[in-house]
Order: sequence, then structure tokens, then C-alpha cells
Amino acid sequence: MGKLDGKVALVTGGARGMGAAHVRTLAAEGARVVFGDVLADEGRRLAGELGHDCRFFLHDVTVTDDWSAIVDHTVSTFGGLDVLVNNAGILRFQSYADANVEDFRQILEVNLVSQWLGIKHTAPVMREGGSIVNISLVNGLVGGAGFAGYSASKFGIRGLTRSAALELGPRGIRVNSVHPGSVATPMTGREEDELEDRTGGVIRRLPIPRYARPQEISNVVLFLASDESSYCTGAEFVADGGMTAGAGF
Repeated sequence: MGKLDGKVALVTGGARGMGAAHVRTLAAEGARVVFGDVLADEGRRLAGELGHDCRFFLHDVTVTDDWSAIVDHTVSTFGGLDVLVNNAGILRFQSYADANVEDFRQILEVNLVSQWLGIKHTAPVMREGGSIVNISLVNGLVGGAGFAGYSASKFGIRGLTRSAALELGPRGIRVNSVHPGSVATPMTGREEDELEDRTGGVIRRLPIPRYARPQEISNVVLFLASDESSYCTGAEFVADGGMTAGAGF
């Protein structure tokens, strides 16, 4: 028996990295999964690897019509929807001096507005007992130099999550956010087994002095997607190796 037997899940940004780990984990625990991404080749390869109960859908999270299409596809293919994992996002290091307003708006569109669209389009068809998991980051808890747009988008996810939890609670839908630290993925330029930081940077000073494996974040997502978290909503779940525990002195 899997923890998600009988459930249908939709994952955004699921073709590689942390998103692919979420897809694999949910599928391994019995969910039927539709995942979207703009990375068509990688998405189709992953779907082929996981079999008939896992479907890839070409999906741009910033496009309203794409959201309508992927939700309709999920419901028509698997008969309902129980879990949304709002995972898609982009990462950019830009100082105030170097960034322009178009860059800032794009980060907000991909990282924050997309999650609002996801909630708006899935909530009306989500079954009672459903779960929405919004992926933020430690940059939604603390700022960082060169991360103005990124931190703004990730902080926004916290407010979005709490407001949605209040609004959807009466319908039996839970909404929570997950805040990973540094994860070994293509976005951070690391292989999944390349966990040690040899540069002498902040990672080596953490209580758990390494990068996270994507699976370690997916384990938190699995908990929130499952009925084991049935009394959790409007909450923030941090998996950062102790990065936000304190100043370190």
C-alpha cells in the first residue's frame, strides 16, 4: 500500500531536478501523476520511464490557457485531482544595478503568479481532502544580496499560501509551503550526488554541512500530499540543513 494510493497529482516543473524527484516519489507511493514543463524532451523521457500512470504535458506555468488545458487533461485522464505541487520556478542572481524591470517581472510571473494561477485553476475541481503544496525556498524566509526579485517572489508564496489555506479550508483543501535550502539540482549547477561544498562558502558552515538531495525535499512534499498531514494547513515546512536556524555565532 502506497501513501498516495487512489490519489491523482499534478506537478509543475516536473521534467528534471527537484520537480522530477517529486514526480518519481508521488508515483512510487501510488499516485497517478500528470506533470508539466517547457522541457519537452526531458519530460517525455521521464514519463516513458515511469509508465502509463504518469503523463507528461507541455505546460508553460505563466500562460492561463495552459493551466486550463493541463487541469482538463488531468481530470479527463485520471478522473479527478487530489494534489497540486506548484514547483516550477527560475533562479537569477541580479543586483539592483544590473537588473531591469522586465527581469523582475519575469521572475514574479514564473515563481509567484504561476502559483496563483495553479491554485485558481485546480481548486474548483480538487476533491475534498485535497492538498496544495507550494514550493518556496529559504529566500522566502530571509533575504539575500543579488536576490531581490527571487526573494520577493518566494516571500510572496508565503502570503499566497496562507490566504489560500484560509479560503479553501472550508472545502476540505489544505495549502502549505515548502522552503528548501540549497539543493543539488541543475538549477544550482550540481549533480545529485555532488553534495559537498569545496569552495569554503556558507554550505560548509551549516549544521548539516552539505547540499540537500532532491529526494530529501520530496519526502516533505510526500508528507504534505498524503493524509498523514491532515491537520496541517497554512504552514511553512523548512528543509534547509539549518541555514535559517540563526546567525551561526
